[in-house]
Amino acid sequence: MSWVKDLSNHPLIASRYFFPGGRPPASRLDVPVEDAVLACGEHRVDPDGFTVVFFHGNGEVVADWQGTMDRIVNGLGWDLLLAEYRGYGGSTGEPLLGRMLDDVGAVIEAAGSPEKIVVMGRSVGSFFALEAVRRFPTIAGLILESGIADALERLLIRVSPEELGGTPAEVAALEERVDHQVKMGGYQGPSLILHTRFDGLVDVSHAERLHTWAGGDARLRIFEQGNHNSILWDNANDYLAEVAGFLARVRA
Repeated sequence: MSWVKDLSNHPLIASRYFFPGGRPPASRLDVPVEDAVLACGEHRVDPDGFTVVFFHGNGEVVADWQGTMDRIVNGLGWDLLLAEYRGYGGSTGEPLLGRMLDDVGAVIEAAGSPEKIVVMGRSVGSFFALEAVRRFPTIAGLILESGIADALERLLIRVSPEELGGTPAEVAALEERVDHQVKMGGYQGPSLILHTRFDGLVDVSHAERLHTWAGGDARLRIFEQGNHNSILWDNANDYLAEVAGFLARVRA
């Protein structure tokens, strides 16, 4: 069993925290990973330019963001790679957290040179954006929207330590794999952290902690409108201005 001695791949985490399925993407780029293929979305405007790699939330698929995020990012002159997860959209495989974290390397390599990449993680996508900057510390920039500071806390909302049945050492290893304080502090590049004060799913304190932990220059923007799933739509002008300004500074 793949989760023995690696609780991040425990099937209970997969079944209670991830929601696979959904329609496959258009403008598709298949990224092969260990024993699966990820059906990512690719939207290029300048093959030699900079790229945003976007990791979506656990209740979304790449196709949900096509027609929106590509217009935003491509409109700013950046390429976009919408990262898909195992079992989501047109991808094969099962959404096992540890495997998904390991898949980040292949996604970034498919996007191009880390020095010309900004990674953006929305909600649970923050797990994978932070794993990206851990693995590729020369990534040009990091954007976290409605991101999660204490990843283990979020996982244990839906599955108890007793259900996982791990030894203290195995639980400690799981906590180390998803230690966002260490990952955030280890990244020396610029960061933009976006959150709404009225997020009822991921409290605004998560954004405040992520900002405090940042190892490099970080900007925190707390919006007074919207919730976890409407932050972009309810703050469209200000949200887009923050993203555009950040990308312009990275590229300068």
